[in-house]
Amino acid sequence: MKKITAFAPATVANVSCGFDILGFAIDQLGDRVTVALNDTQELKLADIQGDGGKLPFEAKKNTCSVAIRAMLDHLGSDQGMDIYLEKGLPLGSGMGSSAASAAAALVAANTLLGTPFSKEELVPFAMEAEKIACGAGHADNVAPSLMGGFVLIRDYNPLDLIKLPVPLGLHCTLLHPHLELNTADSRSVLKKQISLKDSTVQSGNIAGLIAGLFLQDFQLISRSLKDVIAEPSRALLIPGFYELRESIQSIGALGSGISGSGPTIFVLSPDKEIAIMAGKVSEQIFEKMGLDVDVYISEVNDKGAYVLE
Repeated sequence: MKKITAFAPATVANVSCGFDILGFAIDQLGDRVTVALNDTQELKLADIQGDGGKLPFEAKKNTCSVAIRAMLDHLGSDQGMDIYLEKGLPLGSGMGSSAASAAAALVAANTLLGTPFSKEELVPFAMEAEKIACGAGHADNVAPSLMGGFVLIRDYNPLDLIKLPVPLGLHCTLLHPHLELNTADSRSVLKKQISLKDSTVQSGNIAGLIAGLFLQDFQLISRSLKDVIAEPSRALLIPGFYELRESIQSIGALGSGISGSGPTIFVLSPDKEIAIMAGKVSEQIFEKMGLDVDVYISEVNDKGAYVLE
């Protein structure tokens, strides 16, 4: 094979209390990347669609080529490739847009080279791409986009990834108001220090959330979806955030939070019916504020990135 197309899904990072260490993948929504071998020793961005002309064609600045270059350097290979990116995710949305591009590019290129790496082994290369996208090589988007499901990053040095179980019936509603927040701006509002009390509360919530996933205990998941570190600062950047939270709790949703650095908000529900209701309630809230919002209803994608053709 000399040409392969791969798909990588959108992701929700942080998942409230799991700041920088937890994320999960969404179904259907994501990016496609086609990679073709060429006879040069260069990585070339041949075409980019769906980005409104905002993404760079320069290989050192595009997450697709940066991720592939990191993989090729690890292999000691100078194989040239042409890269065709089709964006299905809005930029600056908090849905892991840069991560999905890198993940799809890596899966396509890895397959072209005979699959020398597992999807988990591709994560460090995708993290290199995240550095140029948002200034930090976090794995809470790239790991679930590649591996699927819920992924816990227990440690970064060395990288220690744990794939967690997904309770039967769990659904996610993604709400993307038509705002754009840069990751760097969202990180700039965070407190530089946290109290011992907040650290203790956050630790209990992330432990409770992980236990709830293993036990398939929706009530425990609901009680644990609370972030006392990043959310209080970031929520101020997203109109209607707290009104939405109160509304979705009244219809039986498990909880909500900011997806990644925002402005997308995620809602977890115990079944599809409640997830759909959460979307309708949220549309009404944003409509009152004069904001358009895109609503996506999805199960958790346990497959991750994969080859299309």
